[in-house]
Amino acid sequence: MIGPIWRLLDSGALDGAEQMALDSGLMDRARQTGETVLRVYRWTRPTLSFGRHETVVGHFDRVRLAAAGVDAVRRPTGGRVLLHDREVTYSVTAQIADDESLRMSYARINALLITALRAIGARVEPAATSLARRPGGAPCFAEPAAGELVFDGRKLVGSAQGRDRGALLQHGSILLSDDQARILALASSPLVPPAPAATLCEAAGTELGYAQVRDALFAAAAAAAPGASPIDPVEAARFAETHRARYSSIEWTWRA
Repeated sequence: MIGPIWRLLDSGALDGAEQMALDSGLMDRARQTGETVLRVYRWTRPTLSFGRHETVVGHFDRVRLAAAGVDAVRRPTGGRVLLHDREVTYSVTAQIADDESLRMSYARINALLITALRAIGARVEPAATSLARRPGGAPCFAEPAAGELVFDGRKLVGSAQGRDRGALLQHGSILLSDDQARILALASSPLVPPAPAATLCEAAGTELGYAQVRDALFAAAAAAAPGASPIDPVEAARFAETHRARYSSIEWTWRA
């Protein structure tokens, strides 16, 4: 896997701005320490996250979302809108090896996800081809991109990777239940209706929760990188400090 030293972090439930600040801060930490961090987290309230370059003006409205009890945040990575609620979110931050292409690192991280999800009974596979549309055309789970994880041909894990100054961040959503169609009702203009997504409980044939997914991910990381150990959440939070203002900013989240 990426980097010889792996650290593990369960951040639990935080708001969207704090979760994105943590992901960006851990990229800074990866540049400084050379360590890879696998982080698992969830969200304090249902939250729409927009891709870094996604057009949201005219598609979504702050007042409409607030009335529905839904927060919004813009990710540091690309991709399309998705709803974080009945799911588990993961992130991997690491230094980029000189010979590690985006495709290679994406495949390596997805291999870890496959190992973890199969260990809890989910029959997942990487999508062979991409049917993905451009940002703004449809929600994230409308169709899989090549390499994303699917069950029965339907997307189960939506992931995105970004790179900046020698570090990478890959994060994504593992659906426990499929509520992504709710995005259509939250939008203020028509979006392409998504096909039903796969869910982890469906793929495993049993009910699964946050703790089971977290434990499976951490076990897969420990198997791939013996000696993987927890990171102090307080230390991680310090790296998020310089990023909080951006992800809390209305101008950043709602820019065209």
